[in-house]
Amino acid sequence: MFKQLLLILLTLCVWTMETRPCGSWKSPITSSMLTESAVRLGEIVIDGEDIYWSEMRPEEKGRYTIVRNGEDILPPPYNARTRVHEYGGGSFTVSDGTLYFINDKDQGLYRKTADGTIEKICGEEGKRYANPLFDPKRGILYAIQEEHRSEHDVINTLVKIGEKVELIHEGHDFYSMPALHPDGTHLAFLTWDHPNMPWDGSTLWVGSLTSDGSLEDVKKVAGGEKESIFQPQWSPDAVLHYVSDRTDWWNLYRMGEPLCPMEAEFGQPLWVFKMSTYTFINGGKIACVYTDKGTDHLAILDPDKKRLETLDLPFTCYDGITSRGNTLYFLGSSPTEMKGLIEYDIETTNWKVLRKSKEANIDPAYLSLPETIEFPTEGNQKAYAFYYPPTNKDYLPSDLPPLIVRSHGGPTAQVSNSLSLEIQFWTSRGFALLDVNYGGSTGFGREYRNRLKGNWGIVDVDDCCNGALYLAEKGLVDKNRMAIKGGSAGGYTTLAALTFRNVFKAGASYYGVSDLEALVADTHKFESQYLEGLIGPYPEAKNRYVELSPIHHTDQLSCPVILFQGEEDKIVPPSQAEMMFDALNQKKIPVAYLLFKGEQHGFRAAENIQRALESELYFYSKIFGFTPDDTLKPITIHNLP
Repeated sequence: MFKQLLLILLTLCVWTMETRPCGSWKSPITSSMLTESAVRLGEIVIDGEDIYWSEMRPEEKGRYTIVRNGEDILPPPYNARTRVHEYGGGSFTVSDGTLYFINDKDQGLYRKTADGTIEKICGEEGKRYANPLFDPKRGILYAIQEEHRSEHDVINTLVKIGEKVELIHEGHDFYSMPALHPDGTHLAFLTWDHPNMPWDGSTLWVGSLTSDGSLEDVKKVAGGEKESIFQPQWSPDAVLHYVSDRTDWWNLYRMGEPLCPMEAEFGQPLWVFKMSTYTFINGGKIACVYTDKGTDHLAILDPDKKRLETLDLPFTCYDGITSRGNTLYFLGSSPTEMKGLIEYDIETTNWKVLRKSKEANIDPAYLSLPETIEFPTEGNQKAYAFYYPPTNKDYLPSDLPPLIVRSHGGPTAQVSNSLSLEIQFWTSRGFALLDVNYGGSTGFGREYRNRLKGNWGIVDVDDCCNGALYLAEKGLVDKNRMAIKGGSAGGYTTLAALTFRNVFKAGASYYGVSDLEALVADTHKFESQYLEGLIGPYPEAKNRYVELSPIHHTDQLSCPVILFQGEEDKIVPPSQAEMMFDALNQKKIPVAYLLFKGEQHGFRAAENIQRALESELYFYSKIFGFTPDDTLKPITIHNLP
C-alpha cells in the first residue's frame, strides 16, 4: 500500500512539472538573495565570557565590522580590514574588553576601550599592520608590519607596539602567526622568503622575550625551504604545537612529535593571517579539523594515546576554530546549510547557531546537492570535483543542460561543498555546474599540490577540460553548451582554457590574468615571485611566460568571453582585462567588459555582485540561445551576430 501511495505522489509531482529548456527555468533564488541581509563571517576571538567576530557586509559597501555577543561594537565609518599581503586577515584582537583593530582607510592600528572611546595607537603613510597579539604581562601588542617605501620596495617585519612601534625581528621577506607563550616568556612566529610561498616552505622560530618585549636568542624549531609550517600554538601547559607537511601531508606535531599521522590535511595554505584548524580543550585534548578529498571533518585528538575521534556533526566545511574550556566555536557549513557561527558543547554534544551568514529560507526542492566525483585526467592521473545537477521542483528539462565549470582562484586553494547561493542561482535555472579541485589544489596532499609546479595553465586547464568532457561523455550535459568561469587565478585558467583548448564555447573571467609577464611586473610583493614556482624564473623563462599567456595567442581564441574587473584592483590591474577586451574586439569575437568603480580584487558591494551575476546570465542566454525567465538589464556585447 505504501509503495502504491508513493508511486501516485511521484506521478502527481511529474504531472505538475512543466517541461522547459534548461536555462529558462524560473527560480526563487535571485541575485539579490546573495547579498540581501547577507554577511561574510570572519575571524572569531574569545575574551573571557564574550565572543567577538568580524562581519563583512555587502549592503554597507563591503565594510567589515566587529560584533560582540551579537551586538555591533564598531560604528561606521570604521572598517576593520588589513591589507598586509593585500589579502589581509588578522584584523583585530581583544583583551579584557579592549578591542584592537586595523582600520582600512589608513591601515593604522586603533584601540576601542570598554567605555566606547576609539583612538589611534599607531600608523603613518605607507605602513600597514596585521595579526595584532596582546601581551597582558607587558601591556603591549605584537604585530606584523608591512612598510611600503615605494611601489617595489616593501619591507615586512615583526614589531612590538607600546608607546611607540619598535622592531623586534627582521631579515625575512614575510612574517606571520605570532604565538605567545602562556607565561609570556617566549614568542613563536613563522617566516618565509622568496621565491617560496608559505605552502612551499616556511620556518618556525622561537625567541625569548625580555622584560620590555624585545626578542633574543631566536632559534629555528622546524620547517625550511621544502617544509611548510602552519599555526604554531602553545598548549595550556606551555608545549609548542604546529602543523607540518614534512610527510607530504599537513599533520599535527608536538615539538617535533607526530600526533596523528594520516593521509589527510590538518593545515591550510596561508593566504591570510590568523587561520586556525585546531584548538586546545580540557583534559589535554585537541579539537582539530582535517580535510579528506575536499571534505572537512571535526575530530577530538588525544595526543597521549594518539587516538582520533571524528565527531558526528552535520557540517562538511569548518573555519576559524577556537575554544573556551570544552566549548568550541567555529564557522560551519554544509551542502544544505549556509555558513554560520557555531557553538558546540563537547560534553553534551549540543550545538547551536549564534549567527548565520544569511537566512536563506529556500525550499530544499530547489537545491542541487553536490556529488563528489573523481575523473581521469592527463598522465593517467585522477582529479576531483563537486558536480551539481540542474535542480528545480517545478520543471523537467526539454534538452540537455548547459554546463558551467568553475575554476577556483589561488591557484593554491580549494573549493568545498558548502551551500553556495551563487551555485544554486545557476542550477535552479537549469544549468549543471562542476566545481573543480584541479591538480595544484590544497586538501589532497603536497604531491597533488605540486602537480601545478611549472605547469600552471596546463594541469589546471587539462583538469577543467577533462572534468567537462567526463560529464558530456556520460550524457549529463550538452557538449556544445559548456562554459568555464573563474576569478583571479581561476580567471587565468578560464582564459587559458578558452585560448589553448577547444572544449568550451564561452567563458566568464572575473579579474583574471591574461598576460603573465604583466603580472610579474605589476603584482604585489606577496605574489611577486609566485610564478617562479608555477611557471619558471623570470626573465630566464620569458619564452614560457609568453607561450602560456592568452593575450599573446588570441589568434587561437574563437569563442565569446565576458570580462569583469574592479577599477582599484592592485593584484590583477584593469590593464589585464582591457588588453584582452581590445584583442577580442579586434578579432570581432563576441566580448563584453564590465568595470566596477570602487571595487578591488573581489567584489564587495551588493549592487556590483548582483549586477555581475545577472550580466553573466544575460551573456550566456545570448550565446547559448535560451530565454531567461528573469528580467535582466541588457549589457553591451560587442560583435554579437
